[in-house]
Amino acid sequence: MFSYDDVKAARERIEGRVRPVAVARVADGWSFALEHLQHTGTFKARGALNFTTAALESGAMPAAGITIASGGNAGLACAWAATQRGIPATVFVPETAPAVKLDRLRELGAEVRPVGREYAEAAAACAEFAAESGALASHAYDHPLIAAGAGTLLDEIVAARPTVTTVVVAVGGGGLFTGVAAAAAEHGIRVVAVEPENCRCLNAALAAGEPVDVPVDSVAADSLGARRVSAEALRWAGMPHVSSVLVSDAAIVAARRLLWREHRLAVEHAAAAALAGAPEAGPGEEVCVVLCGANTDPRSLVD
Repeated sequence: MFSYDDVKAARERIEGRVRPVAVARVADGWSFALEHLQHTGTFKARGALNFTTAALESGAMPAAGITIASGGNAGLACAWAATQRGIPATVFVPETAPAVKLDRLRELGAEVRPVGREYAEAAAACAEFAAESGALASHAYDHPLIAAGAGTLLDEIVAARPTVTTVVVAVGGGGLFTGVAAAAAEHGIRVVAVEPENCRCLNAALAAGEPVDVPVDSVAADSLGARRVSAEALRWAGMPHVSSVLVSDAAIVAARRLLWREHRLAVEHAAAAALAGAPEAGPGEEVCVVLCGANTDPRSLVD
């Protein structure tokens, strides 16, 4: 069962190999965790490096290397981590993945295979490839090593801003949320899990009492478009320090434009979703919004 011990082990494994998160105080009671400045432009570099390093340390990395299905960001992180270790990487992506992410994947040396229009279709093709080639299958979010790596972000936020009382994260399949929720429980910090109204696999799982498939239709679907949340994410979402929030696409777009207009931060829609769902900070509270990714075309921010 996933716990903070997994996060601590990940921190030791990847320390000095990822960029420590910068946390900027932007107003009274508000701060931004600028994780979009991480290697490959998202938090996912943490989990990918933890997964790859653990496999190498245990002798579990095959000659065929590593493979993953991803809407783009997890694939970028996997390709980057593989490059750090001289390992081949094969990345399966939906045909709808943004061109900016596909170009970067190829720059990192990954073999890119577009399949289908949704993450689930790319994932099925990836599983078939792993079975045939012997490549080690990673996952965009549903693996304890991936979640543990992502959770190291929370420890760094606390170290940078001990006054933080609430952390807000966008949720896709639940890897970042799971790691952050486990670490937040250790530090006595509340977590707000934000999803688009039409990409709500965590919220739907909470309502159903189990992971369920959901439709995927959002401006943030390229990063938050998982059809089903992980079982561990659902378990942590039921903890008393966690709340689930849904936001509209219009609110996400407005938050993304606000981040550019007021702070000159060019982030992808997934990062803006967190801000769109952030609660007001009460007296003596500090809300830290995790800006999780920046793999976007900045030209879309120009009116």
